[in-house]
Amino acid sequence: MILDIVEVAKKAGIEEKHLELYGRDKAKILSSIFEKADGRHDGKLILVTAITPTKAGEGKTTTSIALAEGFGEMHQNAILCLREPALGPVFGIKGGATGAGKASIYPAEDINLHFTGDMHALTSSINLISAMIDNELFHGTLDLDIDPERVVWKRAMDMNDRALREIDVANGPKNGIPRKDGFIITVASELMAIMCLARDENDFYERLRSIVVAYTRAGKEVTVADLKCSHAVMRLMKKALRPNLAQTLYGDPVFIHGGPFANIAHGCNSLIATKLALKLSPLVITEAGFAADLGAEKFLDIACREGGFKPDLVVVVATIRALKLHGGVKFEDLDKPNVEAMMKGIPNLLVHLENIRKFGMDSIVAINHFVTDAPEETASLEDFLREKNIRFAFVDAYERGAKGGVGLAHKVIEALGANRSAYRPLYDLERPLKEKIETIAKEIYRADGVEYSELAEKQLADYEARGYGNFYVCMAKTPNSLSDDPKLLGVPEHHIVHIREVELAKGARFVIPLAGNILRMPGLPKVPAAIKMEDEPW
Repeated sequence: MILDIVEVAKKAGIEEKHLELYGRDKAKILSSIFEKADGRHDGKLILVTAITPTKAGEGKTTTSIALAEGFGEMHQNAILCLREPALGPVFGIKGGATGAGKASIYPAEDINLHFTGDMHALTSSINLISAMIDNELFHGTLDLDIDPERVVWKRAMDMNDRALREIDVANGPKNGIPRKDGFIITVASELMAIMCLARDENDFYERLRSIVVAYTRAGKEVTVADLKCSHAVMRLMKKALRPNLAQTLYGDPVFIHGGPFANIAHGCNSLIATKLALKLSPLVITEAGFAADLGAEKFLDIACREGGFKPDLVVVVATIRALKLHGGVKFEDLDKPNVEAMMKGIPNLLVHLENIRKFGMDSIVAINHFVTDAPEETASLEDFLREKNIRFAFVDAYERGAKGGVGLAHKVIEALGANRSAYRPLYDLERPLKEKIETIAKEIYRADGVEYSELAEKQLADYEARGYGNFYVCMAKTPNSLSDDPKLLGVPEHHIVHIREVELAKGARFVIPLAGNILRMPGLPKVPAAIKMEDEPW
């Protein structure tokens, strides 16, 4: 039941005067709402994560939406907080990120494409900073003495395009100082990270100004503040810092704001949106990208500490199809019943549940149901989970919508009532950077150890010497395995995490170790989703 967005806002406790309408189906939420929300107690926060993703699909966003719809069916007030989709995956491998079937958000196509312009504002801001760097190299107006070989800020675009990973700029006699450069995808930029970690507009501004974009010939940091373009960026970003309001297919309120990837950034929607939702609603659902080893770890170690809130429950999404893949079944054989393979894949689920407990968190397993799930597979999985005393619920919202999410919603309410969670971060921020990296690698990825390249060793020592040793660690790693090798499914044993480079994100207050062959500009697959759209009406 699609509602006018003003009616959706009322469900979330937001009056029309606090909205900036983008038609009748979406809106920006004005900062004036925070005055109304100040002083209220926070609601309960539910984090949705998943097992290691596979080609079979886990449906984490679909399950998050199903939970919101299930609460709505039970007449429980709740707000769902999601990330904004990036165009790269929309036209690449994954397609859209607005759920599926009757567990979807509306208006799906707008949300997947231009929405309210946040991604465009971010991309323009990132590239304005790049333009200011090259302009300073050419004119020297600000007398910054930037070393052309030590520019660390990358251009960005909201698209997968491997051809732009490494480029030459300023070729030709009148085009500036020639140098090597490259593009990253917008959602991998530090600017996206600080948009999602900032507490408010002023905090964003201070973080923006501290971003290190280059170094002088003498080795001194050059920041956005030094480029004197902070106010220009704020003009571009002013509206983008306001959370977006949309709805499920059942008229349940959804805040959609920010969208960093979890494999190359911290993978959570904005703290601004989540903190607002917690003040407005007794129940808040948020989602962390990819599996619990990436998005959930970063949410629990970084976002929760920066946001000053404690989550109350974690939902871990799995499918029988994905468990069979982790158990060794070929993708083309997934529709064939195979209880043995499913049981061999269950250790991947168990590792993620164990990892969640390391943060002091209670969890529920949500089994996203597919029509191809065989009765004997379903029965065996149920028996196993009951035997292990693991809370679980089957979700059938793709076909049944809100009614298919009620079972999970009931189990969540039950678990919240038991109140068995006592959140704690995995590592102490005051520990050395290498110790924090190795804690994540050994405790979460189950690695035997970490190997650093000579460059990574030098960078970590340099960051410690410059006073950044107390920063968070935001690992950049393949989402397709607990290890840094995407081909190792299930629970890899005796593996080593290889750190080839470590980037500094001073505004976000974390360092980014690049593990394995992870890239910050994805490429399109052999057959992009864009080609598959050719036969669909536009």
